Amino acid sequence: MSIEERAKAVGKNIQGKAQEAAGDLTGDQKQRLEGKGKQVEADAINKKEDVKDAVKDTIDKA
Repeated sequence: MSIEERAKAVGKNIQGKAQEAAGDLTGDQKQRLEGKGKQVEADAINKKEDVKDAVKDTIDKA
């Protein structure tokens, strides 16, 4: 598990939520969608790290 990658994902998720909220407040659809995109990217980073952890656990058990 890469702590740096997990931290990057948390930061990206927070950025995305803030950007989405700003888009909601201003009615800026582009801003809102970019914020959602950042949240999806953060989720993908976390899922990648989950897979890496599962592979490592499997190798360690073998």
